[in-house]
This record gives sequence, C-alpha cells and structure tokens, in this order.
Amino acid sequence: MELEDFLRQTQAEVQIEIGERLGASGEAYPYPESVFAEVVMQHMSEIGMTFEPEVCHYSSKIGNANLRLSGFAVSDEADQLDLFVSIYEGVNTIQSIPDSETKTAAEQCLRFLAKCAEGKLAATMDQSNDAYALALTIQECYANLDQIRVYVLTDRQAKAKNFKVRELNGKTIKLEVMDIERLHRHWSEGKPRDELVVNFEEVSGSPLPCVYVPGQMTDYDYALTVIPGEALRFVYEKYGPRLLEANVRSFLSVTGKVNKGIRDTLRDDPERFMAYNNGIVIVADDAHIGKTADGGPGILWLKGMQIVNGGQTTASIYFTKKKSPDIDLRQVRVPAKLIILKSKDTIAEEALISDISRYANSQNSVKQSDLSANKPFHVEMEKLAMTTYCPDGVGRWFYERAAGSYNTMLSREGTTPAKLKKIKESIPPSRKITKTDLAKFLNAWNKRPDLVSLGAQKNFERFMDSLREDDQSSTPLPDVMAYKAMVAKAILFKKTQSLVRPMFPAFQGNVATYLVSLLADRIGERIDLDKIWLKQDISITLRSQLQTWADEVNETLHRTSGGKMISEWAKKPECWDAVRMGSYSPVMDGIFELR
Repeated sequence: MELEDFLRQTQAEVQIEIGERLGASGEAYPYPESVFAEVVMQHMSEIGMTFEPEVCHYSSKIGNANLRLSGFAVSDEADQLDLFVSIYEGVNTIQSIPDSETKTAAEQCLRFLAKCAEGKLAATMDQSNDAYALALTIQECYANLDQIRVYVLTDRQAKAKNFKVRELNGKTIKLEVMDIERLHRHWSEGKPRDELVVNFEEVSGSPLPCVYVPGQMTDYDYALTVIPGEALRFVYEKYGPRLLEANVRSFLSVTGKVNKGIRDTLRDDPERFMAYNNGIVIVADDAHIGKTADGGPGILWLKGMQIVNGGQTTASIYFTKKKSPDIDLRQVRVPAKLIILKSKDTIAEEALISDISRYANSQNSVKQSDLSANKPFHVEMEKLAMTTYCPDGVGRWFYERAAGSYNTMLSREGTTPAKLKKIKESIPPSRKITKTDLAKFLNAWNKRPDLVSLGAQKNFERFMDSLREDDQSSTPLPDVMAYKAMVAKAILFKKTQSLVRPMFPAFQGNVATYLVSLLADRIGERIDLDKIWLKQDISITLRSQLQTWADEVNETLHRTSGGKMISEWAKKPECWDAVRMGSYSPVMDGIFELR
C-alpha cells in the first residue's frame, strides 16, 4: 500500500472512532489527537515496540513551561517506561513536519517526566485528575527505572526519526518519532524488525568470524559466531526490547533485574564468560558475509536481527554495565547461533520463529505459550471466517491468525481501486479480529477481566493454556455455531468499548473489560448471542443498560483501588471480586437480547 493511501486509511480509522464516540454520547470526543494516539500506541504494542498502552491526556503550563502527555506504557516489572505525546493534523495528503516541532513536543513530554520525577507535579494536581496516579507512580518508581523512552506520534512525515538521548536526574532518556512514514513501514510489514540493521564493522570494528553453513534443503541458512560483549551491550542500548520481537517475547524471561551469576562473571572473570554461558540464539531476515582480517568468513551486517533465546543474558550485560560502569566488557565474548531466514511465506516464517524460540527456550522453567499461528484452533477459525457470511449474505468477518494477513489480503485482492473499495465494504477493518483480540473478547465474557487487564500477550498466553487443557479432553474444534457465538461476543465487546470510551478520560479499556464481565456475570446466561449475530449490533436498551452500569463499574474500580493506578489494580483477581460483589442498578425491562 502506498504511503498516501495508508495515510487516508489511518485518517478514516480515526474518523470512524471519533464518529462512534460521537454517536454514543452525543458530544464530540474532546481530543482527536487522543484517538490518533490510541490507534498508534495500540499498533506499537501489537508489534512489540511498547508495553500495554494507556491513553492519558494531560496539558498544563507551569511558569513559562508547557507540559504535555497523550499516553503511557509501563513494563510489568515497573522498570521500563514509555511516554507518548501526539501532534495530530488530520491531513489527507503527505505533509512534512519540521524537526523543531517534533522536538518541542518531546521537550514538553520531558518536562512532564521531570516534574513527576521531582515530586513537584503530583503535589500540585487534583487527585481526580487521571494523570495524578501516573505522576505518583513515576515519582515513586523513578529511581528503579532502567529504561525511559519518549515517543512523538504524528500523522505527518518527519525527517528525524529520533533525537539525541537526554540525561534527566541520573537517567538516560531516548527520544523517538513515530511519524506516518515509520508507522506505514511497520503496518505494511506487520513486524518492527525491518528497522534493525546492525553493522558489525561499525559496532565492533571488524566482521564477526563465523562458521557459515548455507541451507541446501531448508528455508534458512545457519552460522556459528561469537559476539563481543560491548557490541551486544551497544545493540541492546540502541534497540532495547525491540530486539526481542513481539511474536516471541512471551517465551523470554526478560527483566531489568540483573542475574547475579552473570553479574559476578562479568565483574570477576570476564574472560571466562564464553566458557560459562550457554550463548544466545539469533534469527535475522538477511545477512551479508564478508572476510575477516585472516581471510575467513565474517558477518558484516544483519538485517532484522532478533534474539529469540538469550534475552536475559543480553539484558543482564546491558544493565550490569549501566549499574557498574567500571566493569570492562572488552574481554567478554558471547557465543551465538545465527539462523538467517529465507522463506518468502510470512505465515511460515513467523511460525518458524515461534518454534525456534519455543525449542531454544525449552530449558527455561518459565511456562511457555505456543504462539504458533498454525495451532488447529486458529487454522479452523480462519477457515470459518472465510466461509461464513454475515446475515446480509455479502459481508464477512476476518480472522487474522498471522500478523499482517489482513493487509496482505487487501493488497492481493484489491488490485484496482474499485476492487479494493468492494473488499473494504464487505470486510472493513472494524470486522478484523486478531488472535489477541479474540482472547480478550472471550476471557472478558468468561468473567476473567483480571487476565484481560494483564495485557494482550499475557492474556493470550492464558487463553492458549485453556485451549491446551481443552485439547487434553478432546474438545472438538469450533464449528459454525460456535464461530457465530464468538463473533457475537466480539460485537458486544466492541460496542461496549465504543460506548465507554467517550464517558471517561482514562482507563476506558479497564472499565469496558470489567463491564463486559459484569454483564456476563449478571445476565450472561439469559443473553441470546444469536440475536446479536443476526443484527450485527446490540439494541438501544442493552446500550442503556451498559452505560448505566459503566458509571457504577468505574466508580467501584476507583473506590476499591486504594490509590493504585486503575490499570494496575485491574490486574488483580481481588479487583474482580470487589467489582462483582458491588451494588448495581437493576436490570432494565425490555432488553431485546434477553431470552
């Protein structure tokens, strides 16, 4: 898809979201840039560039300084923080944005961070402000943060995609720009690793000596090499968690907590690191092989480099050096197995990466989730989506079992503007369901909002665990009836989300999830999902019921949180107990969907 077409598609998506929120509340959504930020942040989360994002609009002036924020994302261990600030114009043609403008936005977000870290912002804020809990959280955990990034999000085209790192109260802050061009690159590829190009001549001064084995009968080439510790530290500093690829991150035990054994070896016996360490496993989309100084084969550069095993080793080297700058990494060598992918089939390639990661990590005690797109359940869901038409006999839903397959379908079948328009009318983006979406919809309906609140990947992992348990009892694969019921639950969740979003300035995702679970708990057995499938919508009375309970669920979440951020409190089973035991308005009369 060309960049300008992609821009128009993105703007249409933003306008649809704004329209849905306008229709639900009767008032315009106050911040269109928040809707744009939400769309972009969610995509960045899906491809592993950030954690579970939260929309949080904040704008103020302290003295002569402007402070701005559009959203944030915190790692599970609360040791990594991403802040987002958006500049939204709503343009439909490619327009450039001056670097001075993106840099100013980054500075305004940095000021927000600085005031939070110094404890000056929370003290001056009204506790009802939705940024208050975040300000307090940053104030409390700033000393323990190992990585902080500020992203400027814009629908225009920026020349500079990042700025020079900044030092703030003893922390290094990375400043990045996610403009429409960079977003398009990720969207069209469905993976962020294309940006990861590592030139080892530049990073370590010479090609990496290797044993290279071309794959004659396989869909990959193979190499064994050794990476200098300082080179690995530099690559992790530059790319961070993006080096660990969204599709496999659930297999990795990646935290900022330095492994004691690795730390001691780096400090006391750096020259023995290679003897003591198992090494790392790397996949790459492309490699350029040259010659080392002694004439042997050497790896000059890798494109799309991903560490699928050894994330703990890599992160530990980086954080050990960061916390103990006197440690000398020049004598450290890390053994590495390299797999260079050759498959042209995206689905097969992602499945191979998933399997490599699963088997390479099989010695870990961490429970693993099989993220393979080739699981029978997902294959069957894709088949059902392709053959089951909506009640109008024209439209269909799309089940995206492999990242980017919806866009691939549009490119493959929409060969002319007329054909593309027809496909988008019958299968619009609003009818696309990803694997992680489905896990969210079903777990919310199954009254596990605490799992959904853990985030897309962890919730998906729990969902796959439940499928494996079902596999053991020979549960049959979904049929047409089960598929329609699942789509009905998707419609219910999506409609609930569109109702809730304009009602509250923050944590709408948590409110929507808990609201669906409350609905399932109170009247789920009486709801006729077939009526939702036939109507492809929910009734006005059910909407009214949801809106009434939404206010009450939101109030219960805040009242029981004990001052914690709602997004953190919502992850606890105790939170669901508190919400479920709450007092709510009675069920309305005349709800069409009730049996």
